[in-house]
Amino acid sequence: MPPASTGASAAELPGALPQSSPATDTRLLTGDRTLRRANLALFAAGVATFVLLYSTQGLLPVLSTDLGLTPGQASWTASVATLGLALALLPASALSDRYGRTAVMTGSVLAATLLAVALPFAPDLTTLVVLRGLQGAALAGLPATAMAYLAEEVHPSALGSAMGLYVAGNSIGGMGGRLVSGWAAAAWGWRWGLAVSAVLALLAVLVFRLLIPAARQFRRTPVDARALARTVAGHLRDPLLLRLYLLGLLFMAVFGAVYNTVGYRLVAAPFSLPESVAASIFVVYLVGTVSSATAGRLTARLGRRGTLYVAIGTTTAGLLLSLADSLAAVLLGLVLITAGFFAGHATASAAVGRTATTGRAQATALYLIAYYLGNSLGGTLGADAYHATGWPGAAAVALLAMTLAAGVTLYATRRAMTASTVRV
Repeated sequence: MPPASTGASAAELPGALPQSSPATDTRLLTGDRTLRRANLALFAAGVATFVLLYSTQGLLPVLSTDLGLTPGQASWTASVATLGLALALLPASALSDRYGRTAVMTGSVLAATLLAVALPFAPDLTTLVVLRGLQGAALAGLPATAMAYLAEEVHPSALGSAMGLYVAGNSIGGMGGRLVSGWAAAAWGWRWGLAVSAVLALLAVLVFRLLIPAARQFRRTPVDARALARTVAGHLRDPLLLRLYLLGLLFMAVFGAVYNTVGYRLVAAPFSLPESVAASIFVVYLVGTVSSATAGRLTARLGRRGTLYVAIGTTTAGLLLSLADSLAAVLLGLVLITAGFFAGHATASAAVGRTATTGRAQATALYLIAYYLGNSLGGTLGADAYHATGWPGAAAVALLAMTLAAGVTLYATRRAMTASTVRV
């Protein structure tokens, strides 16, 4: 998945330097050879991270067939990785302040890749799930650190394109990891699917290490656990931030529930698609690139809550359409679900950066924690519901999440209207 937008300026991220005068500013500018290296390095790191994070999601039906697992049991191999990542995000961001951005990013992707090499040799489900949880925790160092690195090293005039390329690497890695592992697993079994993902990630890690420039702007800062705790507690007491965190969790719960189970539906009757074709469904993920960009324009016209209503309505329409026993309807439903999810996620994550006036990096980290917890929760509940009642069960879990999201947004709308009336 693409990470939430930080919404923070360079000066607001951990370890960032004060704004420099033009004469002394040594940050990277557009056209600098070093900036091109940094962009390509972070692109490769994003590919490696999300190839590994979602490597098992595209092969869940194959895992179920080969190991005799229910969808709920197999889905733990996907859900536990995002759970591990969520739990390790704040500690990883603190480590990067203490030991440096490039050191933490390198250690993160290297440790996760080494664990990926071990995954194909897992003797049973328990070992596979434990290794995936450790892998998710190891991966946390990249999303927790990469944007801070860019904000420190890159001049604001070039930061937008640098961030965009990094997010593109995340998106390509997320889609590519699902597709490649799914295709390989359909042809040769789940162990080969994981092995191919490990090789791709290893190649991306090598590109990252060969290209990443040394951090020139980073200044080591001591980890103040009490200050961090106060900042986090302050964010958790902010009602608007809490609503945004909940929205991120609920939108991602839909995504987890749908994409952890749609492969099972497509290989089963009445569609009975080959597993390699079912794995190709993740191409729909590209819809999110357009949807995320459109969300910004919609917000400018409709406001944040208006855009959220559109996102919720689009996702809900897609879920209802997916209930039909028509392949065309299911595919169109997935397009709408994906478009609605990305629009909602982009809107909520951008609002976090605008809402938090201090500690924006921690505010964003909390959003990402809720976001990835939503993936784990929705993926597991959706798979269990699918096992019990089929696709209508998984869709019901997702529809419940969108009903709650609509309730949260409606509550915010009423509060805003009440506040406006009081001011008048």
